Amino acid sequence: MSENKCLLVLCNTPDLDTASRIARQLVEERLAACVNLLPAVCSVYRWQGKIEEANEVPLLIKTTLQAYPRLERRLKELHPYEVPEIVACDIVAGLPAYLTWVAGETLSSMDIP
Repeated sequence: MSENKCLLVLCNTPDLDTASRIARQLVEERLAACVNLLPAVCSVYRWQGKIEEANEVPLLIKTTLQAYPRLERRLKELHPYEVPEIVACDIVAGLPAYLTWVAGETLSSMDIP
């Protein structure tokens, strides 16, 4: 069962074009089964000692535990931020058919070189 363990990965991007490009790339490379682009949000955070505010486009990325290490590496490569927000949460429950679909559309350990 752990090979099919699904994760929800959260990642904010600076704009819609970047969000769309990253989402498409992750799905094309089978690192994610689905990526939702949410409406823009205003993020308030501390960066290098200063309070910052930025409009960002959040991504909700559905993947598997097995694919996560590769997804994280690829997301860091594709992302323009020096330190992108990449937070993975376990999906503890969900429609079994949906979770099976996520696992089937995402790279498995047999697919990873």
